[in-house]
Amino acid sequence: MQDVVLAMLAKEPAHGYELRSRMRDALGPLGEAMNAGQIYVTLTRLAKAGLVTSERADGLPDRPDRRVYTLTPAGQQRVAAWLTEVTWPKPDLAEFHLKLVAAASARLADPVALVDAQRREVLRRLRDAQRAALGQAVDPVAGLLLEGVVLRLRADMEWLEACERMWTKGDRTGRKARA
Repeated sequence: MQDVVLAMLAKEPAHGYELRSRMRDALGPLGEAMNAGQIYVTLTRLAKAGLVTSERADGLPDRPDRRVYTLTPAGQQRVAAWLTEVTWPKPDLAEFHLKLVAAASARLADPVALVDAQRREVLRRLRDAQRAALGQAVDPVAGLLLEGVVLRLRADMEWLEACERMWTKGDRTGRKARA
């Protein structure tokens, strides 16, 4: 969650409610259950870690003042490192999706390049799992586990292909190209 919040701030400084709104928009229906308090707790932790700073901004007449958060140089470095990190297995595909959205909206990285890097890692792991599954001394129970790993990796590959199709057809911010 911290890396996602940092990446969302890379585009421009924002207050907590605005960050929550960006994340909910990026996740669609999956974002409806997002707890607003979680964003503020995360921002507090990021500030204590020196990754963001904040300053009070005047609110509208009918709203209180708000804290606007900005990345520090250390926060910018962490975002850059997170974007190049390739991870698997990770059951939370929403995080990778948010990485793509944040990278595209702040023009931090090409989402298709991120998908390619992730695909290379998944392919490497798929080859390793298939080799292990074909091993001659594989116990049937272990073989079943390996089969599950192979199936999961194949599903991840299909999802990454769908991501690439969407980001290739879109305008690299994830929005569909206009006809």
